[in-house]
Amino acid sequence: MSDASRPVRIGNVSGFYGDRFSAVREMLEGGDLDFITGDYLAELTMLILGRDRMKNPDLGYAKTFLRQMEENLHLVAEKDVKVVVNAGGLNPHGLAVALRELVDRLDVDRRVAFVNGDDIVGRAGELGLGSPITANAYLGGFGIKTALDAGADIVVTGRVTDASLVVGSAASVFGWGYEDLDQLAGAVVAGHIIECSAQATGGNYSFFTEIPDMTRLGFPIAEVHADGSSVITKHEGTGGAVQVGTVTAQLLYEIGGPRYYNPDATARIDTVELAQESTDRVRVSGVRGEAPPKDLKVSLNHLGGIRNEFEVVLTGLDIEAKAELFQKQFEAALGQRPAELTWELVRLDRPDADTEEQASAMLRCVARDTDPKKAGRQFTGAAVELALASYPGFTLTAPPGNGSPYGVFEPGYVDAALVPHQVNQPDGVTVRIDPSPLRAEPIVDESVPAAASSTDWGETVDLPLGTVAGARSGDKGGSANIGLWARTDDEYAWLDETLSVAKLKELLPEVADLTVHRYPLPNLRAVNFVIEQVLGRGVAENVRFDPQAKGLGEWLRSRVVPIPTRFSKTEGN
Repeated sequence: MSDASRPVRIGNVSGFYGDRFSAVREMLEGGDLDFITGDYLAELTMLILGRDRMKNPDLGYAKTFLRQMEENLHLVAEKDVKVVVNAGGLNPHGLAVALRELVDRLDVDRRVAFVNGDDIVGRAGELGLGSPITANAYLGGFGIKTALDAGADIVVTGRVTDASLVVGSAASVFGWGYEDLDQLAGAVVAGHIIECSAQATGGNYSFFTEIPDMTRLGFPIAEVHADGSSVITKHEGTGGAVQVGTVTAQLLYEIGGPRYYNPDATARIDTVELAQESTDRVRVSGVRGEAPPKDLKVSLNHLGGIRNEFEVVLTGLDIEAKAELFQKQFEAALGQRPAELTWELVRLDRPDADTEEQASAMLRCVARDTDPKKAGRQFTGAAVELALASYPGFTLTAPPGNGSPYGVFEPGYVDAALVPHQVNQPDGVTVRIDPSPLRAEPIVDESVPAAASSTDWGETVDLPLGTVAGARSGDKGGSANIGLWARTDDEYAWLDETLSVAKLKELLPEVADLTVHRYPLPNLRAVNFVIEQVLGRGVAENVRFDPQAKGLGEWLRSRVVPIPTRFSKTEGN
């Protein structure tokens, strides 16, 4: 394991709480590995686990992982693969206790450690973070490294950054310290690429039609070298593909500017170099690292109140008049108006349709209030009472409900020195992890305008932007990013000249009034846009059609623009 002449092979088996359960066994049986990692946490997941813990203080961790270990612990020991996951969620100690009981019951020689200290909800007030139901600082990888160095075979953590699972594993193998910024940054990039499981092997990929086998995608493996470079691959015989395009797409997922901040090092995404080494093998090199930020990001979840909604179907003629009538009747019938009432008319209907569904539109109404009575059964009940007294063809898509609690996510920041990053080692000794001594104030990447238009692109033809560009989009709290990339230098030069912030707002009218930042990444032939507050106060609170912005990039690709004729004939487009 400590042989620096060979890479350490790290396979990721989970990109979210609910990912493919069998991935652990598939990864273990597929070939040789040194580590398996698993990311079970997201901003919404922390809220879900927070509710679990409110009901039962012994919970708060990802129960799926415990079941996966019950099925696979013998195989983990037989192959001597170390396991590093953030499945501890809000209760890594509780998960570690359950794992140790499982180890004893199955009589398997595996030593368990856990990393905690990220949960600062009890100190949120004194740290100026308000009164959230969860408050978790994003920790780095050196707690994981310390646990592995002390002989742990399984390390469970709370809220570390997604990439820290790989950073800590590689840092332990190669003995990296805080001063090894380029190596750490390289591991951050490798960790970011494999953290979302099959998104690196063809999942959510714009050019999915070019991948022969999309039936059951293999999960990704990072072969990390001592210098921080890596090769992204997957087990032979599994579905999907590892291509420069699939890796580029994942690199652009949920990032901001060229600097990708992590607690151990800031990775410069604009220095990443990708090369197709061979089939299903992409080399990642050239990553430069800078000092990590002084503060840790904190995931804060607040209970926002009660949310309830219903949909009515509008069919045939006079769709807008029917919607207007129902909205007027419904609001007049409400006894107590909720604090927030949102209407959305979704026009999926078409004239002279061959089926009833194609002749129908949907009118959605969403209520939110801190008072359960205002957003509860009386809210949906008012819609039901109009069933025989409103527009022709009235029908609801579901029976009335009582509504459910919703959360509001917001990021916070706290000095890393104030967070007790701790490791409970296999021998029971607790060790405090000091933050990087190199921490510095973060450099704010400035938005960059489109390149000056200086090229004669010749004749053009109106085609979807996706004829030339791939895209990947996703949520970050209330904001979202759209990363677009081209596959040739000429196409990137055209993309960089064409896709300005103003052009983006023209193509996506929903974001026309929002603040948009633009960051070109020439090494990746990419341009990344960050759209502020397009998702309101986070996925658990907002009522947008696409609450996590997963389809935002594909919408942009579908918009028609004048594309140089020669690109429309490019092989592979």
